[in-house]
Amino acid sequence: MRFFTQRALLAFFVMCHAGIAAAQNTAPAPAAPQPGQVTASGTVPDEATKAAVLAKLREVYGADRVVDQIAIGPVAMPANWNGYVQKLITPDLRQISRGQLKIDGSNVSLRGEVANEAQRQRIASNVATSLNPTYTVNNGLRVSAAEQALLDNTLANRTVEFESGKATLTPTGRAILDEMVAAMQKLKGRRIEIIGHTDSAGLRASNVSLSQARAATVKSYLAAHGIAEENLAASGQGPDRPIASNDTAEGRARNRRIEFRLAQ
Repeated sequence: MRFFTQRALLAFFVMCHAGIAAAQNTAPAPAAPQPGQVTASGTVPDEATKAAVLAKLREVYGADRVVDQIAIGPVAMPANWNGYVQKLITPDLRQISRGQLKIDGSNVSLRGEVANEAQRQRIASNVATSLNPTYTVNNGLRVSAAEQALLDNTLANRTVEFESGKATLTPTGRAILDEMVAAMQKLKGRRIEIIGHTDSAGLRASNVSLSQARAATVKSYLAAHGIAEENLAASGQGPDRPIASNDTAEGRARNRRIEFRLAQ
């Protein structure tokens, strides 16, 4: 537990929806919130500030879902701190799952999962523009694992095939990429990393070059079929990240692959 004696601190936590959190001062550690609950904890200087914060939380989340663990203590607030806190407690926070907003004096950090990159940027931008320049905002929001799962489930452990020793796609490889295009179009502008891998046969330098060339081919194919090129990055790892043993033909075939990862 961290202790602060100079600044007012707030903490709000939720499981299913957004939360706000701040490091604590003299307040006890908050209990783990139940699904759908918002637990508010930390230390503020007076009852009026506490009442204002709780009223705003109840307005956003509903009175029956807000758990009060806010303490009153000898802390100081930056100018108009309570007013800025009020601006931070908005319906935007309901779009964050497993969220935490930490308001530590003039330092604000936001964590949790959102549905897509556009939402992540919009929420963080709204937070920043609601504050004055003396506040520092750390955007720790991340896109839900569901988006990565969309790519993984579409690829379905299949291998994007190339002609042996070349960076030329086979008809089977192109067919898989056509499915990946349809999946990526659902991600609405998310940046995607295309990573090429090889087995360990041959020289490492040659394998790295081949993996890079294959990743570049995939990038070009996706861009030619409607995925914005600026949202695609290609790299080659050669034989350095195997997922199976290179001692068998089956293992080497699994290691010769293209990986698609959402950029964070």
